[in-house]
Order: sequence, then C-alpha cells, then structure tokens
Amino acid sequence: MGLGLRKFGKAVLSICAGLLLTACAEDYGLDQHGRKVTAESLDGQWLVINYWAEWCAPCRTEIPELNALEEELKTQSARVIGVNFDALQGDDLKRAADSFDIRFTVLAQDPAVRFELPRNDVLPVTYIVDADGKLRERLVGEQTSAGLQAHLKQLRGQ
Repeated sequence: MGLGLRKFGKAVLSICAGLLLTACAEDYGLDQHGRKVTAESLDGQWLVINYWAEWCAPCRTEIPELNALEEELKTQSARVIGVNFDALQGDDLKRAADSFDIRFTVLAQDPAVRFELPRNDVLPVTYIVDADGKLRERLVGEQTSAGLQAHLKQLRGQ
C-alpha cells in the first residue's frame, strides 16, 4: 500500500509542477497605458499583429480598420495587437497610440522573437499568428477589416 501511495504522490506532484510551469509563461510586457499584458490574456488565441509608425501615412488609414476588426474578433478567440515600429516606450508610446486613436492593445515590447517574425523594412506590415503561436501569414501593405477576416477564416479552415 505504501508503494502505491508514493506513486500517487509523485503523480500529483508532477501534475502540480506542470500546472505551475504553464502558469509561469512569459508575459508580453506593458501596453500603451503602462498595464501588464499577461500571457494568459493572449496565449491560445489567434493574433493579428500589426506594425505601425507615426510617419507611415497608410498606417493612419489602416488603424480604424484594425479598431473595427478588434471589436469583431471579441467573440472569435482572436485579438489585434499593435507594435510601434520605432520602439516608442512609456509616455511617447501612449501619446502616439492616442494620436492614432488606437483602441486595441499596443505592446511596448516587440513580440517578434517570441513568434519568430521576420524583420520587415516596409510599413504597414501585419502578421497572423495561430493559437499555437505559429506564424501563418505575413501581409505587407494596408489591410482592411474585411480582408483580414477573410484571411483568418481561410487559415482557420472555416
């Protein structure tokens, strides 16, 4: 009986350790408001990651489309995430995001390494990352909400 109890104890310990490690997934840093973006809030969802800059004219016309897309995605296990191409931080990032009226999360820390996104020298650029964190598509140029929805549906096999 003692041997069975030890095996059970080891199994429970392994499960608890696994759950703790899962809960400790690396967070995404801060958003444009200085709030922490947790791994729990984004992991397991499809992500539409858009790079933008203040000097990019097409970015200005694309942002309202991305705002609309974020609203549409709320019930679809998907999110729009912004990244400032010029790596603005703190108050500078907040000011720039506010000037564009960005209503989705803008990460202060570039997630390119996390998702193995290729460096791009042209803006705007949008990456679609699946729920497993795998890059599925790279779209260069201005996007629309309807066009991005169509890409998501196709990639999801819907």
